[in-house]
Amino acid sequence: MVDTAIILAGGFGTRLKHVVSDVPKPMAPINGVPFLQILLDTLRTKGIKRVLLATGYKHEIITTHFGAVYKGMDLIYSVENEPLGTGGAIANAFELLEPSDNNTLVLNGDSYFDLDIKSMEKRHIKTNSDISIALKKMTNFNRYGVVEIEETGRISKFKEKQHTKIGLINTGCYLVKYSCKNLLAQIKKPFSFEEKILENSNLSIILAGFEQQGYFIDIGIPEDYKKAASYFSK
Repeated sequence: MVDTAIILAGGFGTRLKHVVSDVPKPMAPINGVPFLQILLDTLRTKGIKRVLLATGYKHEIITTHFGAVYKGMDLIYSVENEPLGTGGAIANAFELLEPSDNNTLVLNGDSYFDLDIKSMEKRHIKTNSDISIALKKMTNFNRYGVVEIEETGRISKFKEKQHTKIGLINTGCYLVKYSCKNLLAQIKKPFSFEEKILENSNLSIILAGFEQQGYFIDIGIPEDYKKAASYFSK
C-alpha cells in the first residue's frame, strides 16, 4: 500500500504574483487556508502517512507553518538551495527514501487531483510499470500537452501543447518505483522530469498512464486560482 508521497513545493508563483506575493506558490491562500494544507489534508484521508516536501523558494515559510508532524503525518523536508527543476527536486527527495518505499506518490504542489490512489497502485503493479501517470480527460484546452496510451495502459506518445478538443493530460501525479532512484541520481541537475525521464525514449523504463475521473485544477494562473477558491468553499 502506498503510504509515502513527495510534493514538489518549490515553485515561485511567477504567474500569480499579481494575486499572491511573498509566499511559495503552494502556500497561496485558498479561502484563508494554504493550498498545500488542502493537499496534505487530502493525502491524509487517502492513507498517506509520510510526506517529503521538496521545497525551495522561501522554504522557511513552509517549515515554520507545518513543522515536522501534521495531523499525524510525518513531514520531511528536502530543500533546494538553487532551482533544480522538477527532476532534480524529485531526485533529491528520493535520496531520503528507504528501499521499503517501493512505490511513492509524486505530485505537484500547485495542482489538485482527487486521485484514487488504490486503483492507480493496482494497475501500476499489474502492468509492472516503473512510472505510472494519472491522466485526466479534458476538453477544449491549449494549456496542456496530450498523452496517448495503448489499450494496455502503456504510454505510446506525448504530444506538445496545442489547441485540443478532447484528450488525456498529464496531471503531474505519478507513482514511481524505488528502483528509479539510481536513474534520477545519474542525471545532471537541474533537469525536467517530464523531458529527461517521461519523454526520453532512450530510457529502458516502463511507462503507463491511467485515466482517473476525479476533480482536477491547477492554480498556476489567476483564473484557475479563483476557480479553486470557489470549488473549495463548497
